[in-house]
Amino acid sequence: METDMRKMNKNWMELEKKAQDRDEASQKSKGKNSGKSKKKPSPKKNDKQKKKKGEEEPEGFKFSPSAFLGEIHEGCHNYQALWKNRDESDNFQQHYDEEIIKEDKRLEVETEIRVQVDELLREELRNLKIAIDKERVQRKKKSRAKKGKKGKKGRRKKEKDLTPDRTLISLFEELVLAGIIKKVEKYSMNEYSGEYSYLGTTLRQANVEPQPTLSDVRRLVTEYAILPLGSQSVHEKAPLIKSLLLAGPHGTGKRMLVNIICTETGANLFDLSAENIADKYPGKDGLRMLIHLVFKVGRLLQPSVILINDCEKMFKKKLPKTDLADPKRLKKELPKAMKILTPNDRVLLIGCSSAPFEADIRPFCKLYQKIILIPRPDYASRNIIWRTQIIRHGGILTDELDITSLTKISDGYTSGQIAQACSQVITERRIAQLSRRCLKAEEFITPLAQIDPVFADEEEAYKVSYGDYYY
Repeated sequence: METDMRKMNKNWMELEKKAQDRDEASQKSKGKNSGKSKKKPSPKKNDKQKKKKGEEEPEGFKFSPSAFLGEIHEGCHNYQALWKNRDESDNFQQHYDEEIIKEDKRLEVETEIRVQVDELLREELRNLKIAIDKERVQRKKKSRAKKGKKGKKGRRKKEKDLTPDRTLISLFEELVLAGIIKKVEKYSMNEYSGEYSYLGTTLRQANVEPQPTLSDVRRLVTEYAILPLGSQSVHEKAPLIKSLLLAGPHGTGKRMLVNIICTETGANLFDLSAENIADKYPGKDGLRMLIHLVFKVGRLLQPSVILINDCEKMFKKKLPKTDLADPKRLKKELPKAMKILTPNDRVLLIGCSSAPFEADIRPFCKLYQKIILIPRPDYASRNIIWRTQIIRHGGILTDELDITSLTKISDGYTSGQIAQACSQVITERRIAQLSRRCLKAEEFITPLAQIDPVFADEEEAYKVSYGDYYY
């Protein structure tokens, strides 16, 4: 037994030695290979690799600096300094704090005193200079001459006031009697029905760009028109938007959006459409007077909205002979007048067009800074439009009225066409019969069949011609 155990130990020791030799040999071979492979890469190759990486990686979208960020930071700083760690458990009645009021008043008094002290110091310095300087009269003449020269260099041509002796009331009355200032139809933004696109992310994952919805239109109109016109601070700090184009098929609610903008902001509406100003203020002098009156009254009674319907006709190459309104009348004078507007003037030019692809693109897009496409309503928006229009015309929604089927068969119809169908079906006589006979989807088929919908080819024309300009 002892001999067998000794033999086993010898064999085990031999096996361990062989394993150690193998490990050492493998480590040596790895060291040699790593020594060969570890070579310093040439700087030229690194530069090429960096350039390739720089070319492949796009910079991405960068936001412009915000003018409102400073006020937000200041508000957060004031909150953290005054209110964050403040204990108001004993102040149930929310009484004022004398210390906060005293600090605010101290700052006001300090600024007032500083201005007064500065003025006194300036006066003392002037007196000292006058006492020392004996050539006071000559220096005054020289300073006046220098100031006069500087004023001549910095002068700019002022806008000529064609009506200096007339009052604002008389100018406003003239524009009302001429039909230039229109009465605004009262609409709120909540009445512009539309739904969000819940499938947008899913479509983009399938490499399909989703169609903008009516809720997107509502958001853009709010950001570009309602907020800047309604707030002077927003208008001054936000990017200056002087003009806006609403493009879309007939019945998509372009004129309704204009009325919503005027209603929400309390703006005056000036209608400079070709049909409205035809045979008014004739000749070049009359046209200049019209532009002058509109922009003068609009700037004095801001916010103001200047509307031009069928604005593509202004830049259309060929006009039909039957069109006697002369839509190209404002082509030269209107862009000149738009250059006068400054960030202090809350005046917005809005153009409405059902066929923007008929106009010359370059001057058309030069006049209108932002172009918003109003598409056909999608399924979710049509569902909401049907429900709101039926109730608005006096109808009653019941289980017998199949809204889902109406939504499907009305694909391609705009909100205006759906409202037209509802007005034809829900008459006063039909409203009186609702207690005995409920509305049904079959009743809306006949009026829908008499209306031509917006086909996909027509909608594609908007994307092809102005796809890069839409927002």
